[in-house]
Formats: sequence, C-alpha cells, structure tokens
Amino acid sequence: MSRRYDSRTTIFSPEGRLYQVEYAMEAIGNAGSAIGILSKDGVVLVGEKKVTSKLLQTSTSTEKMYKIDDHVACAVAGIMSDANILINTARVQAQRYTFAYQEPMPVEQLVQSLCDTKQGYTQFGGLRPFGVSFLFAGWDKNYGFQLYMSDPSGNYAGWKAAAIGANNQAAQSMLKQDYKDDITREEAVQLALKVLSKTMDSTSLTSEKLELAEVFVSSGKVKYQICSPESLNQLLVKFGVTQPPAETS
Repeated sequence: MSRRYDSRTTIFSPEGRLYQVEYAMEAIGNAGSAIGILSKDGVVLVGEKKVTSKLLQTSTSTEKMYKIDDHVACAVAGIMSDANILINTARVQAQRYTFAYQEPMPVEQLVQSLCDTKQGYTQFGGLRPFGVSFLFAGWDKNYGFQLYMSDPSGNYAGWKAAAIGANNQAAQSMLKQDYKDDITREEAVQLALKVLSKTMDSTSLTSEKLELAEVFVSSGKVKYQICSPESLNQLLVKFGVTQPPAETS
C-alpha cells in the first residue's frame, strides 16, 4: 500500500504518514550513535565513530562533534554531507545574530531556525529531507544549559538525556533508568560511556571509536572542550568501561 505514497515527500498516505520522512529517520538508525546528557554544571556529548576499514586514514578533526558558536555545539548522526550543509547554515545564522545584536544567539532560537530549514525540505516537491539528526548542547543567559534533539522532519524538543543513531531505543531506555536530575558533569560522562558500551555493536571501547565533548562555564565564559584520545582512554579505564593496556616487560 505504501508504494503509492512514498515516491514524494509532499503526499500524505491515508494513515496520515509521510513515508519519505520516515525513511530518512530509518537511515539515521544505521549511523553511529550519539548520546547527550544535561548535567547541573554542563552538557556532555558522546559519539561513536564508525571505522569502516583499517586502511582508512583517521581524521585529525572530529567526525561527530561540531562547534557552531562559542556557546553552542552539536553531535551528529546520519549522512555527514547533509550535516555539513546544515552546520554551515547554523554557523552563519549565529554570526548574523551576533553581528546584529552584539550578543550570542539564544540556543533555542538557533535550533528553531535550523529546524525551519529542515522542515521546508519536507513540504516542497523535488526536494528530499536531510538524512541527519542532531543533538544540540549549549548555554545562554535565559535558560542556562540546554540540550535539544532534532530529526529530519524538522521537529525538535528539549531533553535531559537523549540518544540518536543506531540502537537509540535501547540507549534511551537505559538513560531513562539511570539519569538523575542533580547529576554532575563527571557522572554524566560516566553514564554516557556506560550506555554507549552496552549499546554499541563493538565489543571493546577505545578512543579510536569514540568522541567526547563537553560544554561548560569556566571563569564566567562558556567553553566547548573536546576530550583528547589520551584523556578519553584514561576515562574509559577509570570508569571500568575498558581494561587498562597490558604493560610490556
């Protein structure tokens, strides 16, 4: 039945569904997962890097985490080429706002403007939805630390803890069980790594397969910090997620 209605994004099925948008969400389900957790002193983002081949030259820049402005960052799951277009759009919008009003753009306003762009691609013929979901982490003077999730339909919502990408349902249910409202940033890192270790297809976690980024306030300024591979390995050992490397005699 769906075959008659899934050729275009502009046609509703009799059940009121837009199949092309749903298919875009399915594509994200095959991508490396990402988890975001809101804590009382910051926001933690953790992402799984899919290493498709041993011959692949690992990128020195991050694959899943992107800085949009000094006070906002995001984690990505889905088609990276689609994500790059939207990230560049968000960066330009953030800079335009700063230029016009001489202050950082409120986080939700930035997320909403980007989601308006995504929604437009579900409503006009000849266009396909962006096959990418985002977790936005940021801080502003209105609402403090915030975490938002958006999908290809253009919908977005604020979350305390959220997961996108592969096995997101299992990750979401684990977060639901273990999340506490007064969680600290360090506890949030521990929870994110624990959830990812249980839901990732890979048997062992290493810094080559993970990326960790944090948004926090230090000395009155918002900081976005990416965890180095060495620090990430130490955290994995510290939290008991992976075994320490055997010492060579």
